Amino acid sequence: MKVIDLTHVISPDMPVYPGTEGPKFEAANTYEKDGFKETKLSMYSHTGTHMDPPAHLFAGRTTLDRFPVSQFVGKAVVIECGELGAGGRITMEHINKKRELADSAEFLLFHTGWDRYWGGAEYFGEYPYIDEEVADYLINTRKKGIGLDVIGLDPIADENLTLHKKLLKDSEIVIIENLTNLQDAGDGLFTFCALPLKHMDADGSPIRAIAML
Repeated sequence: MKVIDLTHVISPDMPVYPGTEGPKFEAANTYEKDGFKETKLSMYSHTGTHMDPPAHLFAGRTTLDRFPVSQFVGKAVVIECGELGAGGRITMEHINKKRELADSAEFLLFHTGWDRYWGGAEYFGEYPYIDEEVADYLINTRKKGIGLDVIGLDPIADENLTLHKKLLKDSEIVIIENLTNLQDAGDGLFTFCALPLKHMDADGSPIRAIAML
């Protein structure tokens, strides 16, 4: 079995969504003073490679800690969208190239290649995003989740978060953002594992996402 890490490293100088603060690392205990090392981490719940549940936008909807752990593991396939430029739309044409695999997958992961801009200004620009027909497909086929290698599901200028709301309002689905290395996950189905922290009332959480081939 081959295991591919699909997760960006969390660091104090990492990219974060505009308007939020980057993570802070503080020495809580040190080898010299305490005989062991421990670090106090402070960060937003949607830092780095992370997961959004319905409760991210809708009060009373499902939080991550209320999902069964099986929600975070399943069959996945990568949908190739690397030819798209800034502001390009991911459409059903992309999915239809792998329609049989997409229909049987529990997670659709969209490879735009935008992770190559991680750490640069381009990462916050007009990245590719799914159109509403793709969102309808995800809802109607009852996918466990969608993942992308960009900073947001919605275009950066859409402060209304239209696509987030469409997916999360009534569906038990999770949204995974800031994936990386999707080009290494192959062309077929594989086991995808994206485990969030299990904290109370979790409106989101950093995850360690992996592909098991």
